[in-house]
Amino acid sequence: MDKEHTNSHTVTTLPLGGERGGGLHPLHLFRYCPLCGSSQFVENNGKSKRCLDCGFVYYLNPSAATVAVITNERGELLVVRRAKDPARGTLDLPGGFSDCYETSEHGVVREVKEETGLDVDRVEFLFSIPNLYEYSGFTVHTIDMFYRCYVKTGDDIQAHAADDAAEVMWLRPENVNPADFGLKSISKGVERIKALLGETTI
Repeated sequence: MDKEHTNSHTVTTLPLGGERGGGLHPLHLFRYCPLCGSSQFVENNGKSKRCLDCGFVYYLNPSAATVAVITNERGELLVVRRAKDPARGTLDLPGGFSDCYETSEHGVVREVKEETGLDVDRVEFLFSIPNLYEYSGFTVHTIDMFYRCYVKTGDDIQAHAADDAAEVMWLRPENVNPADFGLKSISKGVERIKALLGETTI
């Protein structure tokens, strides 16, 4: 695995067949052409299939997802507990899949509102991490984009769990354990977030 430095970001180049995964083709469950219905839907390359009858080519690209990094005036991190599978019952950060026709920024604002009831005033992009999300027996490739989110504060504004969140809590960075987060990308992201929050050095 090679790393390239570009400005303040580190770009990791994955080797083919390495952390991208091996074994079954990512579209192995797609047996029929979605355009004409032919069963002659064959592997085209490592991330696409092609129909031998109509020529349609389908590429599997990662789905866009967002993750919110929210702290309060005491420096505590807002954490939720997952209410649904995958990784139900483990810790998570607010966020979710982006909807069609919305920006990534709008998506993270919407997810924070849905899961915590909080209103986001401003967002700043931090970094992104690829992930494999198991859902309904299918592996969804995602690109999880982490945003620092600044929320409206006040004595009458309280976070509450809703939608995909079973519980919300504020944790000091030193009490946040990446191993408690059930999704691999979130666990990796939390390690970087703890560094960004000043507990460790980057």
